[in-house]
Amino acid sequence: MRSRAVQRRRMTSDELLAFLETHGVAHATLEHPAVFRVGEASPALEALPGGHTKNLFLRDQKGALWLVSALQSTRIDLKALPAVIGSGRLSFGKAELLEEVLGVTPGSVTAFALVNDHARRVRFVLDRALAEADPVNFHPLRNTATTSVSQAGFRAFLAAAGVEPIVVDFAALSPATS
Repeated sequence: MRSRAVQRRRMTSDELLAFLETHGVAHATLEHPAVFRVGEASPALEALPGGHTKNLFLRDQKGALWLVSALQSTRIDLKALPAVIGSGRLSFGKAELLEEVLGVTPGSVTAFALVNDHARRVRFVLDRALAEADPVNFHPLRNTATTSVSQAGFRAFLAAAGVEPIVVDFAALSPATS
């Protein structure tokens, strides 16, 4: 028999936006051509205020899954990060695993996808600089739009999704007090 978590359907972008509304999270979404990597953004997207993000879906050598969300300008040292977060050696997670666990495809990785991790398999690492940015901008489960929420709204989203972030100061590469 399959667990209830495995049987749950993945949210669509529209359902995510409705989830935000249900939890009182004000948001604004900008539609744009598909963006697959940091730096591919259109001038309209670059004009959005706040913290623009990069998001890495990682797997450690022990099989644990990690999602790292950081400001797009943040340097992430994957060799030093394991000692800070208590993981094994990190590598990028495969596309099939990303879709299975977070319900998104490469290029659409986003902290908002944590809402699809019903089994809570993914540990969330949040860049301290991103945790201080306001507003913050993430893909809404697809890379053809960007959704802005306030920092308070983002924290409300995480609470509603049942996610407690591990805040890391990537500039100092040490755990940060949140």
